[in-house]
Formats: sequence, C-alpha cells, structure tokens
Amino acid sequence: MAKDSYNLAGKVALVTGASSGLGRRAAIALTGSGARVALTARRVDRLEALEAEITDGGGQAVPFVLDVRDPVGIERVVAEIESAMGPIEILVNNAGVSVVKRPEDFTVEDYDYIHETNVKGPFFLAQLVGREMIKRGQGGKIINISSMMALRVLGKLTLYAMSKAAIGQMTKQLALEWARHDIQVNAICPGYIETEMNRDHWQTEEGRGQIAGMPRRRMPQPEVMDGMLLLLASEKSDYITGTLIPVDDGQVLM
Repeated sequence: MAKDSYNLAGKVALVTGASSGLGRRAAIALTGSGARVALTARRVDRLEALEAEITDGGGQAVPFVLDVRDPVGIERVVAEIESAMGPIEILVNNAGVSVVKRPEDFTVEDYDYIHETNVKGPFFLAQLVGREMIKRGQGGKIINISSMMALRVLGKLTLYAMSKAAIGQMTKQLALEWARHDIQVNAICPGYIETEMNRDHWQTEEGRGQIAGMPRRRMPQPEVMDGMLLLLASEKSDYITGTLIPVDDGQVLM
C-alpha cells in the first residue's frame, strides 16, 4: 500500500529518540503522511537539523529536548508539547540503548542504564500519554519499538533482550487494559537495520559474515519500517492491538 494512503493529516505524534536511526526515520515517515511531529531526544543540535530538513520538505515538526530516563522531564515535555501542538494522538516509544557484554560481565550501572532507558522511560511516557488519551475519550495509538531480541536469542545481549521482552509484555498489558478506551497499543520488532551507529560494523569481515548468514543475505535500511509504522499509526489499524510484529526480513527465523 502506498505511503500516502495513510492519511495522518493534522494528527499530533510524539517520537522519542528522534535525533538518529529509526526514530529519525519514523519522524520523517510520519510527517510525510501529514502528521505534526514532536521530535524528542537529548541532542538538541540534531533535533534542530531534523526539524529544518522536515520543514524544508513541507512537513511540520517541533523539537523538544527529553531524556526518557527522567520522569520529571517526561511530565514537563509532554505538557510543553500539548500546550504548543495540541493533544498527543500517536506515541512512538523508540528511544533505546544497548551494552554488548557476556552475562557474567554486566555491571549494576549497565543494568540501570538499559532498564531506565528501554523500560522505565517508555512505560511512564506511555502511562502519561495514555492517561491524557483516556481523559479526552477519543482513543489513540501507541507504538512501542521492541526488537527481534524479544522473540529470539543471541549472545552478548542479555540485558537488551530482557528489556525488549519487557516492552513486548508491556504492549500486551496496555492493549488489554486500554482497549475499552479505544487505544491501540502495538509493538514493532525490528531485526538488524543499518543505521549510523552500526554502519561501520557491517563493512567489517564479521559484519559481512553476519549478512551472508541472514535468510535474504541483505541489510535492511531504516525506511523498511515506514509501512508498518504508518499502518499502526493510522485508522487502518483500528482492529489491531496487543501485537508484536517482526519487521526483520526473516532474521527472527535464524
């Protein structure tokens, strides 16, 4: 289905982790379908650069600095967004981090860093946005970015996998609890996707070997997420909730 068939004109969306990678791409896709997007992340320079790119292309976006690990900051920024842009109708919980180590080598600091960014922040942001959606009584869309690691096992990613599995279960719980309020909650589970953070790795011998072992022997780009993201953000997904949807080019089958 063509991207422009998902009409999000006038909808207000909040995207976390919008300064790079999948969050950046999500913001571009949403504004391309007519949504007005609140761009949130920690790096204001990157947010402002993305805002300029989107507005130059005819879209609408406003940057807000947010560290999802800060519950007070979440409350402040959500209030600022709703004051400046109107009620949030679409939430894309994208911000996430990882630490690559053997299980026996993780520290308490590693655990807190991953859990606070990948689980605590997304939950309390969804809670606050969901609470406002319930008050308005007009429903809404919450899209959590989980990972294929919620569905399969790989080495050296124990804490990351735990956090993304938690996001998957959070998605199902919120979908059940908020179904009566017409709020659809779903999760996208990406596989490996090339971004600026991992691009160099895929050019190494190890990275090329990983690609060769993938079912389709290719490395997806961030835009492969567009179709599923826009579907879940639009009224075309009104009967889809509580789902964990792999967008992984078959990598979860490995």
